[in-house]
Amino acid sequence: MGLLAINRLVSMQPDWRRRPTQGRNGLVTSSVAKRKGSPCSLHDDNSGSVKKSRCSGPGLPEDIWHHIYSLLPLRDAARVACVSHTFKSYWRHFPNLSLTRETLGLDDGVDGLSCPCEIAMDLARKTDHIFKNHSGIGVKALKLEICGFPFFNNSCDLDRWLHIAVKPGIKELDLKLLSTYVALCPKISHATICPKISEAAFCRKKIHTNVYNFPCSLLDGSGKSIQQLHLNNCALRPTTGLGRLRSLTSLEFFRVRITEDELRCLFSSSIALEKLVLRSCNELSFLEIPSLLQRLNHLVVMDCGNLEVIKSKAPNLYIFHYGGTLIPLSLGDSLQNLCIGALLGRQDVVHYPWADLLRMVPHLEDLEISSYCVRDTLVVPGKFLHLQCLCIGAFNPDYDYLSLVSFLDACPSLETFILSVDAGRVRQESVLGESSHDLRQMPGHVHRNIKDVVIIGFCSAKSMVELTCHMLENAKSLEYLTLNTSSNPEILCSDSENGRCLPMSKHMRMEARRALLAVGRFILGKVPCSVELEVVKPCSRCNSLEI
Repeated sequence: MGLLAINRLVSMQPDWRRRPTQGRNGLVTSSVAKRKGSPCSLHDDNSGSVKKSRCSGPGLPEDIWHHIYSLLPLRDAARVACVSHTFKSYWRHFPNLSLTRETLGLDDGVDGLSCPCEIAMDLARKTDHIFKNHSGIGVKALKLEICGFPFFNNSCDLDRWLHIAVKPGIKELDLKLLSTYVALCPKISHATICPKISEAAFCRKKIHTNVYNFPCSLLDGSGKSIQQLHLNNCALRPTTGLGRLRSLTSLEFFRVRITEDELRCLFSSSIALEKLVLRSCNELSFLEIPSLLQRLNHLVVMDCGNLEVIKSKAPNLYIFHYGGTLIPLSLGDSLQNLCIGALLGRQDVVHYPWADLLRMVPHLEDLEISSYCVRDTLVVPGKFLHLQCLCIGAFNPDYDYLSLVSFLDACPSLETFILSVDAGRVRQESVLGESSHDLRQMPGHVHRNIKDVVIIGFCSAKSMVELTCHMLENAKSLEYLTLNTSSNPEILCSDSENGRCLPMSKHMRMEARRALLAVGRFILGKVPCSVELEVVKPCSRCNSLEI
């Protein structure tokens, strides 16, 4: 696409540049003056003498050509640099270095590489070649993916690459270290990695892999300009002497070894921070967000297994997403968007101590909760007066969905209600064996502001049909009702890599058929003319219901 952009730019030039003119000798010549050092000049090194052929490209200033070149994808920029000395000089200052398997064309099955070890080694070779041909000047964004660390890449190589590219002026740094289990690969032996290492020592190294220590000195040099820092699978040990990261707005750590004291040192130098993401950072036991992070508005903490307490004093924290064991939370009055979920089979988030939550986040507007362990009785001691959007993921096979009515009563301003269910896990009595007179009702529960109800994973479970009928009869402002009989509506054949939806088991397809029968028998007749009903069926091409 980048090369097409250049061609399009050339084609848009005025016609006079291509119009032939009459020369003094009567011959027809081009009106385009040959420009010395034009980016379009091509050099033919195969002939005995140096031949130069020039194209009639637009006479743009060099800085404009440099900017156009900087917009090319990395692979296109490398190709253009192979045919032009001018673009080759631009390549040495290419600003956006995205060195990953995808951008270098090393995804599985590409270029004949099907072995993960071959991919890891080829990725390292190509990365090293690029850095040897790059001056390191002018890099604005570096995305570096390393496979098989530390087997194929020692820390010296990685240090060298980072010191070449990470300099004052860089704005984005994304370092991703991925492990490759080379011992399981039949195409490579331990001797290929290091001929001096014994088999036993290699196995020990495989189990106790070294962790790369990210050089904090890089942050001292680039701290004035760096805006995004994303680290994956390494250790970061900042100290109080760390330079001020006055431009840092986004900080994301995944499997990064860092303690709460070291994180506090990082916070003290990052007063412009707006987004903080911590995933699987298991050295953290206590997370305290200081009040000096006044711009922080988005906090994500997921699967930090040893974390015991989260306390935020950030005055403008607006969004908080948490996943893991339920722990004490202190989030401040500014929070309005909360997403919270417990680990599989651990705790019941739907029946969280809501009295504490009401006290902690009194101005909550959006709430998303999910749990694999849910009890039937739900009592909320109070009201979420400002809550407008509620999304519940309840995956207990025997959960009584009609009990959620009391939760809805605690949200008088609620406008959108989304229930997400794994229909394949539901093990409840089907409503198809009942009559309409056998359905339970919840008199006295009127929901005056709910306009949009969505049920993902709608099935024929009796309690789910009862909840749906209750909403049709008691949600006085209801405008839209969506019943989706698939548990994975986001992964469709139009979006997937192989062009097909996720396959549904025979049990799930049979349940989808029963759900459609339940809609026709118990729900259609209760839909008011003011409500728009949408029933989403599984994809007929990928998951046919004809069994």
